[in-house]
Amino acid sequence: MSVVTTEIANEVALVTINRPAQMNSLSADVRAGLVETFAALNTNREVKVAILTGAGDRAFCAGLDLKELGAGGAHPSAIVEDPNDPVSTLHRFTKPIIGAINGVAITGGFELALACDILLAASTARFADTHGRVGIMPGWGLSQKLSRAIGISRAKELSLTGNFLDAATAEAWGLVNRVVPPGELLAQVHKLASDMAQMPLEILTTYKKLIDDGFALPFGEAVAHEKQVSGAYNAGVSAADIEARRAAVQARGRSQ
Repeated sequence: MSVVTTEIANEVALVTINRPAQMNSLSADVRAGLVETFAALNTNREVKVAILTGAGDRAFCAGLDLKELGAGGAHPSAIVEDPNDPVSTLHRFTKPIIGAINGVAITGGFELALACDILLAASTARFADTHGRVGIMPGWGLSQKLSRAIGISRAKELSLTGNFLDAATAEAWGLVNRVVPPGELLAQVHKLASDMAQMPLEILTTYKKLIDDGFALPFGEAVAHEKQVSGAYNAGVSAADIEARRAAVQARGRSQ
């Protein structure tokens, strides 16, 4: 049985961490499987959007497999320093990733969720940063990304207590885009992915990179960067290209 499965349909790839009995924890095989899967999808031009979720209804991902580590698996420091860890692989993925948070996302699983571009959560989902309670420091970006997502004081509350954050509060704090009933999660995520997949692949990858690169800059520099990128990109767009898409944009606007 594969610990990471992939289903591709209609230019959308559904990637599932498939260890439900182990709360979809990040064993060495899962980490390697995620790296291999997303590297392959990144070069697959038949895929425009990826969805990441966990098997079952209990866990999106419960973090590193502590049982495996306790039995002599790779030391946490070696895992963090590995440039091919799954979170870095998701960061290198050039296409949109939608996280379908179907259950708990704990510690390394929380970091995996934060590496997605957009999060939709089941109403039963919960998030927790238990690095401190385990006695280790995060190394996949959580200490910096979480504060930028929900504010520094809220991030400190979560990380310095290890307490769980329920889905409704995660939505109110801006961590997830929206919360849906568990039975509707994948359908709504696929609908969102389908909307994205209607865009040309080059637009999706270029626009995602523009947003991410600008977010890492001070505001003034980010605006200047947008001008530079858009000037170069838009110079290659003809009036005929715009006209060809105008009718489709108008029709979609009337139907929404």
